[in-house]
Amino acid sequence: MTASTNKTSSKRRLLLASDRSDQSSELADILRSVGEVDTISTSEIPDTPAVDLSGIVVDINLRSAESVQLVRSKLRSEAYREVPRLFVLADALHHATMQAWALGATDTISRPFDARGILQRIRAAFPDNGGFDATDRGKALNRGVEAAHAVMVKMFERLPAGEPLKFSDIVAAETRILKAIKHSSLREWLTTVGCHHAASYRHCLFVTGFAVAFAQHLGMREDDQRRLARAALLHDVGKAFIPVALLDKPDDLTEDETMEMRKHPRRGYEALAAQGGFPPEMLDVVLHHHEFLDGTGYPNGLSGSQISDIVRLTTIVDIYAALVENRAYRLQFTHITAFSMMEEMGGKLDQQMLQAFRPVAFGNG
Repeated sequence: MTASTNKTSSKRRLLLASDRSDQSSELADILRSVGEVDTISTSEIPDTPAVDLSGIVVDINLRSAESVQLVRSKLRSEAYREVPRLFVLADALHHATMQAWALGATDTISRPFDARGILQRIRAAFPDNGGFDATDRGKALNRGVEAAHAVMVKMFERLPAGEPLKFSDIVAAETRILKAIKHSSLREWLTTVGCHHAASYRHCLFVTGFAVAFAQHLGMREDDQRRLARAALLHDVGKAFIPVALLDKPDDLTEDETMEMRKHPRRGYEALAAQGGFPPEMLDVVLHHHEFLDGTGYPNGLSGSQISDIVRLTTIVDIYAALVENRAYRLQFTHITAFSMMEEMGGKLDQQMLQAFRPVAFGNG
């Protein structure tokens, strides 16, 4: 094993598993600028990762059946379930990407390397450990879920009863939510909030988790992560004004019921606008998260450039979350099926943004 002797200020510890004759030296040099790097061959991947391992980078020839089988047996095991796994692709071909995910990748990068882009992806995919142990992660997760739950109570119970929902209520929760997902994992967030008995609460918390994880994956600035977290948390606030019996109906909705359900974006927008103090982008998401790029969405039938990026992103995570959740009227779809269904929606969604979301979706399915 060749360990880096460079001393860095970062707490990341990365494992680079390579089958290349040069042991992926160019990549190793890039990685050393953000953490300590141990380089091994794929045959040396341990059965159990080190406790302080931030993540593993795998650089193998996907055409080698022997290497592929070896990596699959290790990285698809329970021991590596919570370890970020970044695969290096020789090209950006679709089949190579799919094969990497099948082997357990949580993200992929491609040659030729763009050092700045790779470092951004590494920082997002492999958090700086910084002494943040399992106990701290558990506390952060619990605090984040509790903070988000408190917002749900204010949205779905107190707001319809006439108690105002304030922007400061959302700001108070966002830091804990961001920290929970950054320092635990999206998978742990989804598992925890997926146990919630209230379907509307559960959906909003799923959407928030996917949105924050997507923002962190893209390397968004923290201010933008916060804006997205706020918008995702409140996107379905209008459902607070829809009868619970309709929200939880186990059968298909009638035409009249569908029309009633479709009023929730405008009702949510009007409630927050009347309250005042909510940023324009949050109101935009609340009102327009069911709009489609081809103009077939509601309530305003917007299309193309009329739909902002934050709405496009929220729409993607909203639909994806709805598909992979258990619903009263059906079982959830698998992550692969859900993603394929969204690809088949074609021009209704921002397909470039959807493909950028793929590693987040498949990394936690």
